[in-house]
Amino acid sequence: MSDLLKRLRGRGWRLTAQRRVVAEVLDGDHVHYTADEVHALAADRLPEISRATVYNTLGELVSLGEVIEVSTDGRAKRYDPNAHHAHQHLVCARCGTIRDVHPVGDPLADLPAQERFGFAVSAAEVTYRGVCPDCAA
Repeated sequence: MSDLLKRLRGRGWRLTAQRRVVAEVLDGDHVHYTADEVHALAADRLPEISRATVYNTLGELVSLGEVIEVSTDGRAKRYDPNAHHAHQHLVCARCGTIRDVHPVGDPLADLPAQERFGFAVSAAEVTYRGVCPDCAA
């Protein structure tokens, strides 16, 4: 059983067939699918699942804090099930591939006091950009 499914069961979230298949699609490392990609993959497993059900389920998972919405290119949001482990993202500037990375250091601590302008900073999002090995070849 996937980590996401275990967390959802632990919360007592009702796992219908549709919700289960969405959670199963989101299982794995470096998963950052768009809603349309989640729908296509879910429909491979459960052909009758509707696009609206996928969108609603993703919205619920985000509201529960079990999935993170990621926007790295200003276009389609992507959904990251790695919501309970601090990480940043590495994005290929050509193909859009996204990988979770765990750099050493704390981006909040790296922001000097004079650059905070009096803000009480509570979070930082860092996106590393480059070209993946496939696109570089």
